[in-house]
Amino acid sequence: MRRPSPWLILVVILLGALILREPRLQQVEDVFLSWFLENAEVVLPPAQVTLVEMGRDDFQRMTPAEQAKPLPKGEAARRSLSPLEYALFLQAVLEFQPTVVAIEPIVIWPDRDKDQEQVFIDQAMRVPKLLVGLELGGKGKRDLAADDVASFPNVTGKRGGLAEFSGFSRQPDDDIRLISTPGFTNLPNELTNRIRVPMLFEYRGEIVPSFPLQAIMLWLRATPADVKVELGSQIILPNGWKIPIHRDGTVTINPVAGQSVRRLTLNELLLAAQEHEKHWPPSINVDNLKDQIVVLRIAEDPLQPRSIFSATIATIQSNTYVQPTRWAVAWIIILAAALLSCFLWMISKTNLVLGAIVFCAGYGLLNLAAIARDHVWLPTFLPCALLSFLVVVRLAGRPPTVKHEIAVTG
Repeated sequence: MRRPSPWLILVVILLGALILREPRLQQVEDVFLSWFLENAEVVLPPAQVTLVEMGRDDFQRMTPAEQAKPLPKGEAARRSLSPLEYALFLQAVLEFQPTVVAIEPIVIWPDRDKDQEQVFIDQAMRVPKLLVGLELGGKGKRDLAADDVASFPNVTGKRGGLAEFSGFSRQPDDDIRLISTPGFTNLPNELTNRIRVPMLFEYRGEIVPSFPLQAIMLWLRATPADVKVELGSQIILPNGWKIPIHRDGTVTINPVAGQSVRRLTLNELLLAAQEHEKHWPPSINVDNLKDQIVVLRIAEDPLQPRSIFSATIATIQSNTYVQPTRWAVAWIIILAAALLSCFLWMISKTNLVLGAIVFCAGYGLLNLAAIARDHVWLPTFLPCALLSFLVVVRLAGRPPTVKHEIAVTG
């Protein structure tokens, strides 16, 4: 006679609790979420952000053929554009007077380019709201005091989960920093995490905004005092927008929102600026740049995920966060798996395997529909892991039996 095993029920419940509490296992959940987000059929309106990608190929095409030189290979060459090339971008984009101009790469040049750097500064001083990237790190010689960095005064909640820094690892010269607003470009150490982007950092005990959050604040003309931060819960902007954040200060972005970002090459922007200046018929309509955030990025930058900051800005603008279901749903899944374990030995091995395949396929389709329609994420790794565990137990184990004692009476 077959009967439920209390030990198997207990193991299923403990395994489910471990999956919910172990951060490394939650990273597997993020991998599932990233795949589902990239494959969900969602159509979003155009975001108020334009991404301009600039690379050496742009300037190679502008050079006469007889003067062109072979491009150097290697990672450093792709990131070593000169101040004149950045100044050319600023000159072109200023033709359309965007609300915010954000430079994602950290503008650091060798000493031999110091003369050209003044050309860039002259153009940068014309930008009303210029955001430049900085990278936080350990203590250094050119660190700023906490009072010199814009921080949030209205903060509640526990700070233990935020990334902590005491200095800068990379930053522009003081001449550039004084005419711009800093935006911190640090990303999580997990290279596999493509959908979580930091919104907040802790710098010498103060809570400071990241690059995309600072861009949104400039776009909304908001100061840190206008923003309310509830650590582990949400960031409330002065216009009523709410950014849901995790305990570590990151937000789960929607990669689909990145598809609503307009993308331009530097050559396209230069052509549009020339046509606008000379009142020629535009080949690309970019007149609405005046109301947008323009983000500059180095093309094929090996040190940054592709357009992750512009996708973050677009997610905030479109309010298309994919929210997880309530914690009770996860525990319902765990209890359902525990209930299934009670009848595990009554199901044939073939039926259990086929049922598991059908369940995973149907559950995946349900998740895609929930993301596309309601921007809701159902736990995926949890039910798949528990079901796989039960399948392995059924295929490898033996059903428990009850021994009967037969009493013989004379």
